[in-house]
Amino acid sequence: MSTISYRQVHLDFHTSEFIPSVGEAFSKEEFGETLERANVNSITCFGRCHHGWLYYPSKRFPELIHPHLQNKNLLLEQIETCHKRGIRVPIYTTAQWDGRIMREHPEWLALDENGEYIDTQNVPAPHFYHTICLNSGYRQFFKDQLVDMIEVVGPDNVDGIFIDILFQVDCKCPNCVAKMMELDIDTEDKGSRIRYASQMLEGFKEEVTNLIKELAPAATVFYNSSHIGPAYKKSFKDYSHLELESLPSGGWGYDHFPATSRYARMLGKEMIGMTGKFHTYWGDFHSLKNKAALELECFNMLAMGAGCSIGDQLHPSGKLSKGAYDLIGDIYRSVKEKEPYCFDAKARTEIGVLNPEEFYPEDSYDLSISPSLIGTVRMLQELCYQFDIIDTEMDFSKYKVLILPDCIYGNEKLEKLLVDYLEKGGKVLGSYESCLKKDGSPSIYGVKFQKESGFYREYVMPNEKIGVHLPKEEFVMYLRGLDVERDGAEVLMDKIEPYFDRSGDKFCSHQHAPSSGKVGAPEATLYRGALYFSHPIFRCYRKNAAAWCKAMVKDALELLLPDKMITHDGPSTLQVTMNHQAKEDRDVLHLLHYITEKRSEDIYTIEDVIPLMQTKFRIYVGDRMIKTVTNVIRGEELVCTRDGEYIEFTVPVINGHEMITIQ
Repeated sequence: MSTISYRQVHLDFHTSEFIPSVGEAFSKEEFGETLERANVNSITCFGRCHHGWLYYPSKRFPELIHPHLQNKNLLLEQIETCHKRGIRVPIYTTAQWDGRIMREHPEWLALDENGEYIDTQNVPAPHFYHTICLNSGYRQFFKDQLVDMIEVVGPDNVDGIFIDILFQVDCKCPNCVAKMMELDIDTEDKGSRIRYASQMLEGFKEEVTNLIKELAPAATVFYNSSHIGPAYKKSFKDYSHLELESLPSGGWGYDHFPATSRYARMLGKEMIGMTGKFHTYWGDFHSLKNKAALELECFNMLAMGAGCSIGDQLHPSGKLSKGAYDLIGDIYRSVKEKEPYCFDAKARTEIGVLNPEEFYPEDSYDLSISPSLIGTVRMLQELCYQFDIIDTEMDFSKYKVLILPDCIYGNEKLEKLLVDYLEKGGKVLGSYESCLKKDGSPSIYGVKFQKESGFYREYVMPNEKIGVHLPKEEFVMYLRGLDVERDGAEVLMDKIEPYFDRSGDKFCSHQHAPSSGKVGAPEATLYRGALYFSHPIFRCYRKNAAAWCKAMVKDALELLLPDKMITHDGPSTLQVTMNHQAKEDRDVLHLLHYITEKRSEDIYTIEDVIPLMQTKFRIYVGDRMIKTVTNVIRGEELVCTRDGEYIEFTVPVINGHEMITIQ
């Protein structure tokens, strides 16, 4: 059984000191009853907010209690009424954003190499976004406030601590400079500063986790950096679980969670997805997300093996929104019914995708997802492949194919791993600069680098191997590729040159010159199980969603992976995920059909659920004997036929989210 709660609310309460009568409408019983009716079984409530105020009767820092808080026991009563109903209450505190600290302790703020305050949000004043340096006197204040909070609440009442805003920043404040000089670190080298910042942050997390475990041994611990990726992997030992903040309408977009969760689920920790009931971003008071959008966001969490967390913000009055909890309750009623088919479920996958974040230059600090990875995730989801996102410390042998999307910069360790993987029968699909040595030496692909293409846009010519179902004429590639020469590889597809590049005095029409018909360097090659594309084909798809790029990758994967796990005759908007519950000895097929639209200037959302009818599925099961195939949401057993190592069945209706068990 899972130890995390699948129906959580993250209840923000960042409340300005300029708002009067804070919490005056709070009713302990009404608060608990509202959550219970909404099927909530865990809610994160506030100890301290970004404005710098406390919401409990602090003994050590009474001056920091919100100046207009009517009920000083607000947090204590929230915990009491929830515990009475079996609802967990992790406690929220902020780390590196605090408006009061900004005003009163500027000496504790992080400084960039120019001596300016570090603001990662770029929001015009007023705000609380100047990052606090954890090397300053603030470090002791933070620990003292944490101890105070746990002591006042009572260790037995502390279900967990959620510590928000932990960033690795390139700080060059006097405190950091002094620490680096003690360690003989070059303070003028950006890469060295960022490595130190990472080490310092890891040390802080370890120190704080040890403190929490000493005071409240049963409490869960999570540090939120708004993204889960390889950059913070070393410190995950200090987390009890992972929470993946990913509000699609709040800047993360609908591409973030699918990519992040496929990596996070490989880290050996239980995980929770986090979205929001807001139409846009945190703090969007008096708004509700479209129900269909919130359904997709939560049901996709279940499909990825995660619990659900929906962000809300408590009104300063202390009264929960009826509309918000009617919406949340409706979603969580469905989640509650589906939970038994999600507990302890592990993904069944056939492809491993290397995460480009592991290969970002060390002198850069980037929490964004690579466009190449987004393009890969989109393609594979649309083509119905089952895949994980992995790093070089994970087991390659679990996968029939490894994908190296565009910018997996090779090193000796990775090359050795890939050679061993290929020798044992694995297959590799790489593209552009991934593991291609710029000095022109041999590569795993049987090609050698020559130069960057002289044309910013050139063409590819489909044939009966790559581009099988495309018209046999040129197709443009929208980003510059590389010129490679054969070094034993078979050429699967040619590049075709334009008449000339658009530069100097030469141009043609509005964009690029058309094809000259002249065959150029290879576009796609195959060598001993390693297939290579010379263009950044995954970033091309992310940029322009050209269907021919996806068709090229589809043909490449069919060469490398003939026994695909799942196929269907539905549209590419149908997301299909296969999980396995070992204890129950069953596979669970999640079918999600929601179409995102950009109806507004700013955000993508979903308003309508469009059903699919009579969708046929073909599933690779090998020699496993199948007893039943059932739509557990509708309680319908489906007619299933066997075709060798495959089973086939038809799902009569897919209305939003369906779950099919293969027993």
